Amino acid sequence: MQTVEYLGTSGLTIVADVEGPENGKVVMLLHGGGQNRLAWKGSGTALAARGYRVIALDARGHGDSAWDPSADYEMETLARDLLTVIDQIGAVRPAIVGASLGGITALEAHALVDHRDIFSAVILVDIAPKVENAGSRRIVSFMMAHPDGFADLDEAAAAITEYNPHRPPPSSSAGLAKVLRQGTDGRWRWHWDPNFIAARGALMLSDPEAWEAERQERADRLHASAGALQAPLLLIRGLLSDLVSDDTVAALRAAAPQAEYVDVRGAGHMVAGDDNDAFTHAVADFLDRHVHA
Repeated sequence: MQTVEYLGTSGLTIVADVEGPENGKVVMLLHGGGQNRLAWKGSGTALAARGYRVIALDARGHGDSAWDPSADYEMETLARDLLTVIDQIGAVRPAIVGASLGGITALEAHALVDHRDIFSAVILVDIAPKVENAGSRRIVSFMMAHPDGFADLDEAAAAITEYNPHRPPPSSSAGLAKVLRQGTDGRWRWHWDPNFIAARGALMLSDPEAWEAERQERADRLHASAGALQAPLLLIRGLLSDLVSDDTVAALRAAAPQAEYVDVRGAGHMVAGDDNDAFTHAVADFLDRHVHA
């Protein structure tokens, strides 16, 4: 594995881990909001071992990628970052695996290029063009909580356990060091720019009607994007997810009848973290059938 730096649409540094054979079909892994490229560690290595060229990106403001000084974290900007990185890679129709924010980024990118055939496959991980409002609000509220960070990793682990009560607590909290950073004051904070969620959170709290109108406008655009995909499309849902319901799955499949669909039992929104083996199997099976020549 090697760590590589690319440039985003506005010149910001975008960091990625790259592994697998240089001549392998390119699979780009896009993490969810508040995560970073290390969320894909197990799945990325497994896909590389199957012969894919795996590129796991840190979105702007996340992980080791640069924070935007103007706090531009609009979905269109993240989509333009993706398109710009694809140009630098020189990849011909990469496959995209996008969790939550990453999946939305892929559909937004497809809309920005007027639905051109730019992907070889798209896998949406517990995300759809329109998700449940209650689940969306719970995620934003969790990301906005603890602005002063945590005294130690155990305190952070307790907060995550409260958010994900279905997942057994880890035997050690040491692994959380990959998603938190320790400041000069000794406190641990999430490894992403707090400004990423600030505007969304303010809108959600201050103007619920505007929040819902924005969600609906995006849903209409992204349903059209999904329906226009020429590439094979798969939705992997955590069966315990409060973000992607039966209704949102039905809406996606009505807009994109070509979409395949897999439920991962016992998993919530963080599908890859809840059951990495089942998740990786579903991804590998789909890519082997549709991408791997």
